[in-house]
Amino acid sequence: MTIFGFFLTFHIISGILCLIVGLAAAFAKKQHGWHTFLGELYHGSYVVVFVSAVVISIMHWQESAYLFFIALFSYGLALFGYRARKKRPLNWLSKHIGGMLGSYIGIVTAVLVVNINGIPIVNEWPALIFWLLPTVIGTPIIITVSRGVQTRPS
Repeated sequence: MTIFGFFLTFHIISGILCLIVGLAAAFAKKQHGWHTFLGELYHGSYVVVFVSAVVISIMHWQESAYLFFIALFSYGLALFGYRARKKRPLNWLSKHIGGMLGSYIGIVTAVLVVNINGIPIVNEWPALIFWLLPTVIGTPIIITVSRGVQTRPS
């Protein structure tokens, strides 16, 4: 296996783990236990996605420079949300939700953009749709969830 193949394999495995665990964490009861465990696993697998995406994009810069920027931005959101939970600054819960769900939007966007050419029928649609659709769907969810936790009595 080549070095590229090694990083690509880890990238795919950790990306699949991120997608599954992130969704499970989003729906898990928000208390210490499963949500915390799944959140730590999500962040850890996102670190692997980020590092492998950076390496892959640098190795094949011409074809996948965009992957570098998606990885940088998306992991930045994941780290922001993760640190908000750990440090608990003012409005930490909204920051945590925004960062974690924003990073999930980032990984969904990356999966769509990278793989859309292999999916019949939708591969004929304009690529811009797949760049924007996760954000168009996910942003109102982040806003709604964040507002819900801000108005919830303590």
